[in-house]
Amino acid sequence: MKSMIKAAATAVAIAASASAATAADWTPPGPIKLLVAFRSGGGADTHARLIAEELEARHGWKFIPEEVAGKGGLNMAAALKDAPADGTVIGLGVTEFFGYSMAATPKAGMKPADYTPIITTAGFQMGVVATSGRGWTTIDDAFAAAKAGETLSFGVMSPRLADLAYLLGKANGVDFNIVSLRGGKAVFDAINAGDVDMGFVAGLQTRAVAAGDMVNLASAITKPLNQSPDAPLLLERGLEFDAEGEFLFVAPAGLPEEARAAMADAIEAVITDPNTKAGQMIAKAFGGAVAIKGDALAERVQAEFDTSETLLDAASE
Repeated sequence: MKSMIKAAATAVAIAASASAATAADWTPPGPIKLLVAFRSGGGADTHARLIAEELEARHGWKFIPEEVAGKGGLNMAAALKDAPADGTVIGLGVTEFFGYSMAATPKAGMKPADYTPIITTAGFQMGVVATSGRGWTTIDDAFAAAKAGETLSFGVMSPRLADLAYLLGKANGVDFNIVSLRGGKAVFDAINAGDVDMGFVAGLQTRAVAAGDMVNLASAITKPLNQSPDAPLLLERGLEFDAEGEFLFVAPAGLPEEARAAMADAIEAVITDPNTKAGQMIAKAFGGAVAIKGDALAERVQAEFDTSETLLDAASE
């Protein structure tokens, strides 16, 4: 019996070693078209290009970035879905695209199984943010102002966040005026200009909060915000859903395992290296690298899709 167990363990070790060697030897069969689901110049686009730049320098892989923004990430997903699954076409999006966006648009005919998740790069420090001039310290102060008769506007950058803002208000007896804006920078600017009273912001607020110009009223993720650990969780204020999410690289379904593993390992080495421009930018803008890959990432993306269906049902009641 012991000899059988030893033989099995040896076989597993040999297989793992062979797989690692195969991944290490993999190179793309041509230039890699990088479909970026965000407009040029923002943090998402910038960190994608910095990662590609470092991969070119380290491995000689050639990247051709292409902006494919719009429709909550579905434009990029549609362009990627039927692309060759050989490592020559990958995309950069967020988990929300493969969860809420697809669940909310069933007629588009896209689902997580149509893609091969490669690796995440960074998570969101999503907070509910207001200017310090409002005099609020937590989301409870905003609730109190609304119940006292103020009409409060809430800036959001996506339909998913609009649903979360609606359900947050509903859980606390508040009717927010929800204002949809084009991207996180637009929400940040609207808060700063006083065009909205508060809004969801996923990291852009860091410098303003540090300067005392803005305040994180609450954390919209499943844990305290790095910068404002005392801010309450929205999960503690009656909201049953969170705004957790990550940036991620994906490929069409059917990407060979050696290609997926090689890309994931190469990207992880770049984003976790504090000496690279990409690693420095991710640390500054997003609070540090978050590298989820393999089966854990596939399960994460599918769970996002399943939870989004429940969120859509709750928001439609």
